[in-house]
Amino acid sequence: MSYIEISGLAFTYEDLVMRFDLEVEQGAVMAIIGPSGAGKSTLLALIGGFEEPLAGRIVIDGQDITALPPAERPVTTLFQDHNLFAHLSVAQNVGLGLHPGLRLTPDDRAAVAWALGEVGLTGFEDRLPGQLSGGERQRVAIARCILRKRPVLMLDEAFAALGPALRREMLSLVLDLKSRENLTVLMVTHDPADAAFAADRTAFIAAGKVVRSGPTAEILAATDPDIRAYLGT
Repeated sequence: MSYIEISGLAFTYEDLVMRFDLEVEQGAVMAIIGPSGAGKSTLLALIGGFEEPLAGRIVIDGQDITALPPAERPVTTLFQDHNLFAHLSVAQNVGLGLHPGLRLTPDDRAAVAWALGEVGLTGFEDRLPGQLSGGERQRVAIARCILRKRPVLMLDEAFAALGPALRREMLSLVLDLKSRENLTVLMVTHDPADAAFAADRTAFIAAGKVVRSGPTAEILAATDPDIRAYLGT
């Protein structure tokens, strides 16, 4: 049994009928690639509970989570827009991952300090987002995600706005955290180089379906016409 099992997950957006089937092993990094509008972000939204499927099931670690509200799912999502509040300090922005009202206990504050240490931001607690670089802001957002202690981390084109060197740095950080925290990672990306660098396995999505999934090198070298057209080869 796979750690994440998505079967017959149906959703309709405008005139596109989507139906997803996908399996992900525990501890894997699964890249999700495909043309714009294919349904990549929609798949993550369905897993996260931000969209409701018309049919199908989402099972994680043997638990059917299809009907659970987002807050009760064993997943957390990092978006391209890191959603930091400009008027809150770094520590407060991270603390929102524990309590939206920031009523933090001493143990909670210790956990915030731990998360910032994990992403290399010890000493940044009192800074405001406007005082940080783009990479540092993304580190704050990652710290908030790992603070929630959810076993599945989903990246929805989280680093798309960053340059190649900084994007590689953020992916390296995610890989390090994945190993240390035993995470399973789903990563939507528009750049196949991200998949080649970070992902054990890759799923190619087109027209609302998983066309093919497997080892990343195998998918990127596949002869399927849709994949070749997407890669421009």
